Amino acid sequence: MAEGDFHPIRRPPAVILAGGRSSRMGSPKAGLVLAGKPMLTRVVERLRAQVSDLAINLNDPSVATPSDLTVVPDTIPSFIGPLAGVLAAMRHTAKVSPAASHVLTAPIDTPFFPTTLASSLEGALTSKDEIAVAWSGGEMHPLFALWPIAIADDLDAWIRTDSKRRVRAFIARHPSVAVEFPSIPTKAGPLDPFFNINTPEQLQQAEAWLQCLEDREP
Repeated sequence: MAEGDFHPIRRPPAVILAGGRSSRMGSPKAGLVLAGKPMLTRVVERLRAQVSDLAINLNDPSVATPSDLTVVPDTIPSFIGPLAGVLAAMRHTAKVSPAASHVLTAPIDTPFFPTTLASSLEGALTSKDEIAVAWSGGEMHPLFALWPIAIADDLDAWIRTDSKRRVRAFIARHPSVAVEFPSIPTKAGPLDPFFNINTPEQLQQAEAWLQCLEDREP
């Protein structure tokens, strides 16, 4: 098949990345509550309609998850960084969705990501080997990406041999396309759709942003 004939499957499979230690937050981010609703519930509700299959990369068995959400632990243990979660997503997708060329990843700590995330990333792909990566305000958000399943072995080797395991550095090894997403207008000013929560203070900020979003509803 010629590269120009490449057509990704609509509504790709996806994996929520929640396998980190959450050391700055002090507790697992999947168990956080944002304005009375669990963070995991918010992310699942926002992502499920965009994708064909949904799982969660999680290494803490104490975190409660919906019964219909498959839990995918890291294939390489020891909490070695987010790329381990991306690799787990690739391996899982190869088993459950063998026809899929890509898997979408989305971090657990970013509750305002676009409802057009999957379709926009898909629409930007021009080949089966490309990584489609989300950007906003000129900044890359490398864990919001569509990853080719075919590069799983390269990622496995990279994780095991590269001392820094930087996500951006791995992306730079492969063809990629940047997809820019606009800010969300609110009365308090523009909200970055990829605002993420790493600390208790940022959780409070997210609650304030959520109130701004609710206030703008008719």
